Amino acid sequence: MLKRIVAFGEIVWDILPNGKVLGGTPLNLVFRCNSLGEKGYLLSRLGDDKLGRAALVKLKELGISDRNVQMDSVFKTGTVEVSFDDSSESKYKVAPDVAFDHIEFSAEALKLVRTADCIVFGLLPQRFGISKNTLRELLKESPDSLHFFDLKLFEHFFDKEVVERLLRAANMVRIKEKEIAFLAENLQIELESMESFAAAITKKYKLDLVIITRGEKGLLAYHKDEGLFAEPGYNIKMQDNIGSGMAFSAGFLHYYLNGKSIKEALQFGNAAGALNSVKRGATSYFTKNDVLQFMNTTGQNL
Repeated sequence: MLKRIVAFGEIVWDILPNGKVLGGTPLNLVFRCNSLGEKGYLLSRLGDDKLGRAALVKLKELGISDRNVQMDSVFKTGTVEVSFDDSSESKYKVAPDVAFDHIEFSAEALKLVRTADCIVFGLLPQRFGISKNTLRELLKESPDSLHFFDLKLFEHFFDKEVVERLLRAANMVRIKEKEIAFLAENLQIELESMESFAAAITKKYKLDLVIITRGEKGLLAYHKDEGLFAEPGYNIKMQDNIGSGMAFSAGFLHYYLNGKSIKEALQFGNAAGALNSVKRGATSYFTKNDVLQFMNTTGQNL
């Protein structure tokens, strides 16, 4: 049976140097979950404007249902200006107070999360009260779902109280290596090493698993019972890293929710993220078999 994975949060138009692309962490996750053979559901909100209507058309093209995408007559569709630094790392400037900041609690949303195998959520939609309150209630109403927190930081938003509340509501969290120092300082966790940080945050917030993704260097993870895991990166030529984190998360969840071990799930997710990065953008299509073939034919940086 297909696993039901709900992604809560932003749909945005990424304004790139060469044009605009529909994106957002939840959308990218749902697309990748679907391509790997699961059933992803997008719970978000668009403005009832030109960009919002264009987004609905694009969702259909991507094979993503808009059934749980709310429309807003007041707030506009979200946009993100995307640029790249010298190492091809993407940088984001997100428009404030847009439709995805105002996702409403509804009977449809409640029904969706109560039947979900997993709910994935991030920090960006927690900037304002409406979406923040909606997510808090939906997490309370879905105690049997796996709660997966994608803790990606944004320069213009960090609220310690919000982050700690989401960590306590989560079972698992993914963190970028480059953001550990900031988090350690602001969450008052001593940073002796990545391993000690992962163990400390697991214990402090009663998490099952902390995953630290390291880009071309692979990943490190700490499980409350099974301890430390590490996977090296792949020897690849990266196109861009847009959507690679969500490709990892979708791959990990695909294996984990279907009963594979933590190690197997981390290995498959690691490969899915790497495969995504050799393609352009977050919604280049590939399947589970493509990931398995990539694992068999691509060397790792041992």
